[in-house]
Amino acid sequence: MTVIIFAHPWHGSYNKAILDGITTKLANDNKPFKIIDLHKDEFNPVLTEQDLALYSKGEFADPLVGEYQAILKEAKQVVFIFPIWWSSMPAMLKGFLDKIFLVNYSHNYQNGWTPLLDINKTLVVTTSQSPTQKYATAIELEFIQNGLQAVGFKNTAWLNCDNVGFGTDEYRKEFIVKVTEAL
Repeated sequence: MTVIIFAHPWHGSYNKAILDGITTKLANDNKPFKIIDLHKDEFNPVLTEQDLALYSKGEFADPLVGEYQAILKEAKQVVFIFPIWWSSMPAMLKGFLDKIFLVNYSHNYQNGWTPLLDINKTLVVTTSQSPTQKYATAIELEFIQNGLQAVGFKNTAWLNCDNVGFGTDEYRKEFIVKVTEAL
């Protein structure tokens, strides 16, 4: 199953158009998928004192954390869709990582750092106003290598639609085709 993690608050956005392109492609190919829409789910990305008291035990207070963990355990492919804001991922997505990737779920320390997730394919789809290369360190190194790959996300690709607000409709449509071809 493909799990799509969508982190954009506005359903009139270009990020939503990318999500729609992906889901249409998966549905047309009869491939099962599930969407985690962090804003629509009203996910609270803030680590509270209660969350932190449970964190080192790999436990959680927020029931959405358990739901999301169960969904990710079934995933063979994960697609992340988000805008690059202030040179990084939105706070909603950062909070998702903080609250979901818990000890004994995504990793443990029994023999040094050990990843526990087994995601066969990962696609990170972002949008930005500035050129893609400006974000290579933030996305390729920090988010993908030090974050996702460290807990078991494999075969990772990153596609960014840069100059998104300045490009033509044709430019944006071509990017969606590129994304669907990468699935």
